[in-house]
Amino acid sequence: MTTHDEELLARIRELRVRGSTPKQIAKALGLRPAQAAALVRRVAEAALTNTAPDERPVVGCWVNAGWSAGLDMAEAPDWAAADPLGQEPDPGTGGFAQILLARQERASRVTVTGFLVDVYCLGVKNVTAPEVMGSGSLTTYVPMYYSAFDQRPLPIGVEQAQTIVHDAVAYARGLGFEPAGGFADAAVHLGARPSDQPVIGFGRDSKPFYFSGPYDNPRKVVQILERTCGPDNYDYVAHL
Repeated sequence: MTTHDEELLARIRELRVRGSTPKQIAKALGLRPAQAAALVRRVAEAALTNTAPDERPVVGCWVNAGWSAGLDMAEAPDWAAADPLGQEPDPGTGGFAQILLARQERASRVTVTGFLVDVYCLGVKNVTAPEVMGSGSLTTYVPMYYSAFDQRPLPIGVEQAQTIVHDAVAYARGLGFEPAGGFADAAVHLGARPSDQPVIGFGRDSKPFYFSGPYDNPRKVVQILERTCGPDNYDYVAHL
């Protein structure tokens, strides 16, 4: 890149910060509109490349309907109200919060990251590693990601997603369980838990509840719960 190119891109960055449109930039710098638009995209992509994954713009964030069933949502009434299925006696969601986050990667690309969270006991059970795709692919990817659920996913803020995931991990660690492999790499895209968010009471009705999955070692899980919680301080349904 020549010195002239660097100066031109720097001038475009300055004009974009001031809120100038590509058309206005073209006029100010004596460029053809198509040339100005291409350079604006180049500046935007360079800015994203130099931005930490968790600071890139959020394109969308979702969680399955019914995720809050059985949780203590006293400090998060707005989140509970936004999930009416979670207030039903048996919504059939199994104590899971399945979260999908999409962040801007480049002008027409996004990075999607997913977390399957057992909000009753085990915390993050599975992670969908960060994957880059075209922005238009989200219209088919999101329904596919939530195809196991009867209801459409709920759009949520990234702060809510960060709170659910990180607090569930902390809850599970208190019970003796670590998050699934790949969590650290995925958490880089999720970002840290904001300090100003409400506290969720995990466990089913304020008590650890383990429902065994097909890839679990249920005997080991129950043994850990027996050691960390003590007899009668947890519930479980498992084939031992």
